[in-house]
Amino acid sequence: MTAASPGSAAQRGRIEIRLQRIEQLFNSFDPSPFREKDLDGAAEEFIVSWAQEFPSGAALRLIVHLPDGDRREADAAGVEASLSRYFAERADHTDRQIGELFRVGRRALVVGVSFLVVCTFAAEAIAAAAWGGIGTLLQTGLVIFGWVANWRPAEIFLYDWWPLARRRNLYRRLAAMRVEFAD
Repeated sequence: MTAASPGSAAQRGRIEIRLQRIEQLFNSFDPSPFREKDLDGAAEEFIVSWAQEFPSGAALRLIVHLPDGDRREADAAGVEASLSRYFAERADHTDRQIGELFRVGRRALVVGVSFLVVCTFAAEAIAAAAWGGIGTLLQTGLVIFGWVANWRPAEIFLYDWWPLARRRNLYRRLAAMRVEFAD
């Protein structure tokens, strides 16, 4: 499998793959009809890794190099529809992963804020009891512990969802990718 250089302006968005048979693109263990088959893992990794190299605004094209006989038998529209369906499903799956991550984040936020409230009230009770130096240490420790309990929801809402969103957007671009055959 080879690809064009992502840096050259003429080749921007152009992914080239050389196959002996069009079936090499698809998972041979998948019993589904041709247009519904899953993509082969190595082919998917190859296409996705090259697509990541191009700017997010570049229209993607997959150029499939096949021997003459196989190229005549291959159906570019069928392959394009199959790849579009496959990557659209991957985008939907990733969208569901983002939704699940946000559900986990909301639950973690409820737990974290509740724990922070309990820690704050406990710290105030310790301060009111005037336990001296050990009281100040416990008070500070409880407040810090309460804020640390909010680390995970902050991480989810500020950072964890971005890579998934980028992946989902890449899959959407791949679902819109044009497919052409060449020798």
